[in-house]
Parts: sequence; structure tokens; C-alpha cells
Amino acid sequence: MSSAAPHAPMDPAIAVARTREDVVVGPVIVRHRLYSRLVHWAVALTFVVSMLSGMPIWTPLFGWMAHLFGGLSVCRVVHPWAGVAFVIASFVQFVEWISDMRLEPWEKDWVGPRVFRYMRYEEDDPRTGKYNGGQKLYFWAVSLGAVGLLLSGLMMWFPQSFPKGLMQLAYLIHDFTFICFAVSLVFHVYLGTAAEPGTFGSMIRGTVTRAWARLHHPAWYRKVTGEERRP
Repeated sequence: MSSAAPHAPMDPAIAVARTREDVVVGPVIVRHRLYSRLVHWAVALTFVVSMLSGMPIWTPLFGWMAHLFGGLSVCRVVHPWAGVAFVIASFVQFVEWISDMRLEPWEKDWVGPRVFRYMRYEEDDPRTGKYNGGQKLYFWAVSLGAVGLLLSGLMMWFPQSFPKGLMQLAYLIHDFTFICFAVSLVFHVYLGTAAEPGTFGSMIRGTVTRAWARLHHPAWYRKVTGEERRP
């Protein structure tokens, strides 16, 4: 007779979140299916590895980071391949999320002061769907940045194949894009944790509460639940 304890039943929402999203399961809503979450974390992981292995190559100021990988020579091997992995993951993410990332005409004011109001978390727009304008702009910025890092990185990988002037431009683009990525990552983490508690959890479990969805993404909440907007 087996003495093993019986397995606890799986949370129905977690089970649904393996393959589906944008559905209500009891008191929660499935926001991200498992595949979407894995792609997101693949982008995050490959970028962090690229960043940490690239910074000691970039400047001696961060030379101590090379010890994380076993030395500067190892970083020179790890960094370009991690960069390739990041670009591949970013492309897969682009294909996965592009259908939800079309910027609506009324969202174009995100290119301006509204971004700073969002950083301070001063308002929620009742028209906001599954992703707000800031998240959509960040998606497009990451996609464009990945292309910039890929093209400039390939040139830096094979410097003898390109003119000196073009190589100087490649270094400039690579450094500038990296700095933008690093700064935006800090804000991305802040907005996903302190500014909007529950966002980070949605990328772990795949689910959010009804209250969270109603507050931060009301149009998406109404669409998913079938509820009409109250006057």
C-alpha cells in the first residue's frame, strides 16, 4: 500500500492558463497563456545575460562583472551569442503579441506628457484595452531596438568587413540602444511591480483578479467578462 500523499488538485485558472488567455475562471481572469509568458521571460533572461556580459567589454568600469562569467575572454564569447538569442526571442515575442499592439488614434498622446503621468500613476483611461498606449509603445521600442542591436552587433562581430566610418556608427548605435534598453528596463520593472501591483504576478501565474483588470484595463475587462460599461 502506497504511503505517498495524494496530489492536490491543480488550480483551475492555472490549468486554463497553460493554453488559453482572455477568459474568466471564477474570481480571476487569465491574461497570459504559458507560451506567451515563457517567451517574455526568454526575452528578459537573454537581455540580462547580454547586458551583464557586455558591460565589462564596454568599459573597464564594469570589469568586475566579467567574474560572473569566468573572465573577460569568456564574456567576449558569451555576449554575441546571448545577443543572437535575445534577438530570436524578441522576434518570437513580436509575432506573438503584434495583434494586440496596434496603437489606437486616441492613444497617440502617449508620445508626450501622458507618459510621465503614467509613471506617477495618476490616471486610468476607461478606454484602455488589454495593453495601454505606454505598453504598446514599449513593445515597438523593444522591437526596433532589437533590430538596431542586431545590425550593429553583427558589424561589430565582423569589424574587418565594413568601412571604418560605418563601424564608428555601429558602435554609436549599439551603445545608445543599450543605454536606452537599460534605462527603460528599470522603469519597466518599476511599473510592473510598485506602480501596478499584480502585473508581475500575471507574468508568473498568467492570471489577474477581476478588480485589477477592471481598474487598469477596463475596456479589456468589459470585453472578457461581457459586462457593459456603466454610465
